[in-house]
Amino acid sequence: MPDLTGAAWRKSTRSNNGGDCIEVADNLPGIVGLRDSKDPTGTALAFGPTEWTAFVSAVKSDSLTP
Repeated sequence: MPDLTGAAWRKSTRSNNGGDCIEVADNLPGIVGLRDSKDPTGTALAFGPTEWTAFVSAVKSDSLTP
């Protein structure tokens, strides 16, 4: 797991404030972190920039498959 020390976590401005939120950290070189805002000390995921871009594109186009 990449080192996420120093990550600047942020929630989407479109967050519904209902507690079901994720936080993203994109301030670290070559890494994009993702974590559950309800469990900030829990497990975080780390993506490379290419994988993150593909994920965001899939979400925006609603093309994720279960």
